[in-house]
Amino acid sequence: MTSACVAVAPAWPDRGQNCHKFKNLVNLVVHQLEVIPGRPEVMKIAIETRSALRGGYPLILTLDTHGVPHRWISWQHACYYYAKDQVAWTTGAHAFTVFGGMSRLTGLRSSITASSIIAIKGKAMAMKAFGQVPPLNNRELFHRDRQVCAYCSSMFPISKLTRDHVTPFSRGGRDSWMNTVTACRACNERKGNCTPEQAGMELVYLPYVPNRAEYLILTNRRILTDQMEFLAQHVPAQSRLRQGLI
Repeated sequence: MTSACVAVAPAWPDRGQNCHKFKNLVNLVVHQLEVIPGRPEVMKIAIETRSALRGGYPLILTLDTHGVPHRWISWQHACYYYAKDQVAWTTGAHAFTVFGGMSRLTGLRSSITASSIIAIKGKAMAMKAFGQVPPLNNRELFHRDRQVCAYCSSMFPISKLTRDHVTPFSRGGRDSWMNTVTACRACNERKGNCTPEQAGMELVYLPYVPNRAEYLILTNRRILTDQMEFLAQHVPAQSRLRQGLI
């Protein structure tokens, strides 16, 4: 892999011993997966590359203290939580170690190891967010429906799919998870400004609102195995995503 030196200067807080050791963080490095004693499958950071700053590094799954999935964060954001001592507990088989500068207090190189799944102190709102309706967009809609047309039941690449409103806007339909399905271009054009009944077309599956865990799965293309296993526990049995989790 080609490496390129990156220099960054995060705005780490000035308070606390944990924060101090990252004030001199300059060259961030990302290593390939290797086993470290006592920490199975630890991903050390070593290859100096701009891809880490462009999102080429796996996202960290955050939970509230009750273990309810909350959101994805970058490894930089995860290090901030660690430095601020806001991580309540961790789980998962993967971890990532970030090395910083040399500590003036100990003479040792500073580092923070972040697990792939971390619970954040004070994140009680995750429980509230878990029941909220996630935002609707084409990418997550197509993934919810597994890129299968709701009318002809064929699977298509995303570039050949459209968002179809089961009840058209002109007939009082809304742009919501419960009124939208994935449709190929041909079926969408055939249905036109009609309901499925009026067009003589039958839905091969029904729309539904994904919960928070499903939405987190839908929005991340690089989910680690341990993260997927954790999220799968919160996916309803009737979810179409279950077809890909079994």
